[in-house]
Amino acid sequence: MGRQKRIWFPGANLHITTRGVRRTTLFHEDDDFLEYLRILEEVKQTKPFTLHAYCLMTNHVHLQMQPHEHHPGRILQQVHLNYAKYFNKKYKFTGHVFESRYASEYLHNVEYELEVNKYIHLNPLRANMVSELNDYKWSSYFDYVDRERSTGYDL
Repeated sequence: MGRQKRIWFPGANLHITTRGVRRTTLFHEDDDFLEYLRILEEVKQTKPFTLHAYCLMTNHVHLQMQPHEHHPGRILQQVHLNYAKYFNKKYKFTGHVFESRYASEYLHNVEYELEVNKYIHLNPLRANMVSELNDYKWSSYFDYVDRERSTGYDL
């Protein structure tokens, strides 16, 4: 049986998740998180999208993304290829960095978009990585509550 076709059309709002191969760590240091965000912003210049929310966890990524023209697979292919090159060179690894293909879910109404946005931002709390959201800096949480503490990337 073949893969199920993904729902996508220009302007579709999607919840995208991806994880490290064999659930291994994707981000060892602050510089790794920053590089992923930098690459995401760079790819956004050539393949425009709106990023409503994100959370970079140690071994996986959540993106609430609305691609304008390009298929999200093409966007993520470029982001993950560039990040894998950076990661493998920095840590002297070879091979895959990300596990299989990304997962995506179409967010069909505003209420569901808000639920997913909340889910994405609460991830570090649910994973017991922090006791307060203010203590986790690798999500778009501060873009919503305190722009001065945001990562500074215009995503």
